[in-house]
Amino acid sequence: MTTMIKGKLLRILESDRMLAHSGESISAELGVSRVTIWKHIQKLQELGYKIDSTPKGYQLNESPDIPFPWEMTGREESVFYYPEVTSTMDLAKEMARQGAQHLSVIVAERQNKGRGRLSRRWVSKDGGLYFTVILRPQVPLNLAGRYNFAASVALVKVFRELYQVEAHVKWPNDILINEKKLCGMISEVDAAEDMVAFLNIGIGINANNDPTPEEANATSLCNVLGRQVNRQKILASFLEIFDNTIQNQTLDDIIMEWKEHTITLNRQVKIVTTRDTHEGRAVDIDEDGALILEQADNSLLKVVYGDCFHQSWD
Repeated sequence: MTTMIKGKLLRILESDRMLAHSGESISAELGVSRVTIWKHIQKLQELGYKIDSTPKGYQLNESPDIPFPWEMTGREESVFYYPEVTSTMDLAKEMARQGAQHLSVIVAERQNKGRGRLSRRWVSKDGGLYFTVILRPQVPLNLAGRYNFAASVALVKVFRELYQVEAHVKWPNDILINEKKLCGMISEVDAAEDMVAFLNIGIGINANNDPTPEEANATSLCNVLGRQVNRQKILASFLEIFDNTIQNQTLDDIIMEWKEHTITLNRQVKIVTTRDTHEGRAVDIDEDGALILEQADNSLLKVVYGDCFHQSWD
């Protein structure tokens, strides 16, 4: 309830930033006491909101770029923000096993043990956007992978629509700009017999951080655009687009849509797993999301997982 009040209070203050809103009018609109409004104002000020208290009322001058739950209109009760965690994936697994609802989101300012594919460390500096979405699709286990492709498609749409950048997907689910990594993704699934019990998708977006000291082939939105971006808007837009995308739970058309946004197909690639390395031309993606490689002897190989490294265009 307190989260909802903060959200509604901020919407009132944001409705006209030139106007001072009296505590009396706010309390009447929200149906709570003026003391309650004052306490929420104080808490918001402590969290970084610049709210002036004047004889005429409260005036919002600046909001911090932090993805607080109350900034996600309509999703206030399903977004959980933490200043620091070991990993949003670790926390999401605990919450999912405790019954967290479909489309719950765990978002953190920092991860001190963030991880990427193949158990690699994901450096989680301040300014990035790090979150995990808990899903409970009523689908067979063999369809779970399609949700990763749906998340990739949703992210590409977010970056293109919000910032007009040429974002593309690299198999299996990295997002690239100018051939540099902008965003990574991992997923974990828990099954009940042959059905998905829950599916957690962890996403790390280089937003206002600079990943290049640790990863030369990475980039961030801030580096590309030359300015800071709004992480709240990115998360809210992703959740809206992703939610709409997965309304059809079997996602029968998602692989075809994913192909429209990829730059992996029709080029030479190297796939590295924990045990093997494969090279060849990426010729297709099958209905389950596996990459089809045409090898040097013209034979076809289906690759289900691994890190993909693009080689030069022919």
